Amino acid sequence: QVQLVESGGDLVQAGGSLRVSCAASGRTFSNYAAGWFRQAPGKEREFVATINWNGISTRYADSVKGRFTISRDNGKNTLYLQMRSLKPEDTAVYYCAAASRYMLPIRLNQYDYWGQGTQVTVSS
Repeated sequence: QVQLVESGGDLVQAGGSLRVSCAASGRTFSNYAAGWFRQAPGKEREFVATINWNGISTRYADSVKGRFTISRDNGKNTLYLQMRSLKPEDTAVYYCAAASRYMLPIRLNQYDYWGQGTQVTVSS
């Protein structure tokens, strides 16, 4: 089992920056690929970014490419999402997830463990 707890969500103005974090506990975090998803009100949960077990490889949704950066610190068992040039359409609950069987998973059903989410609101 891996427990994931997100933090850092906040209300920010459009054009601003924010970093959300995900603290992992339980099994060895470095054994897992990890990712961020988000869910806006009335919409399905969508892929944002993923990173492989050692942080060398990443992949992003087109909507965030060039603005968001995913990273991890396996020594601290923590996953990060640095968000810049935020837009009102980035408003959502952001979830972190861990996957044991895939290198750079982008689909919800490829992930084994999920956090409870953290709210990010971008005002115009």
